[in-house]
Amino acid sequence: MKEYECDLCGYIYDPKVGDPDNGIKAGTAFEDLPEDWVCPLCGAPKSDFSPRE
Repeated sequence: MKEYECDLCGYIYDPKVGDPDNGIKAGTAFEDLPEDWVCPLCGAPKSDFSPRE
């Protein structure tokens, strides 16, 4: 599973960690995040994230 980076603030979504503060369990792939999930730091939508190399 790839990590994704917010294009606006640099937040890294790591699927190994998830986003527990917002109810996203560890092991959740970025593609499986709800469509209304937003960056926990700046509120950017999923469309403002890019895969990390």
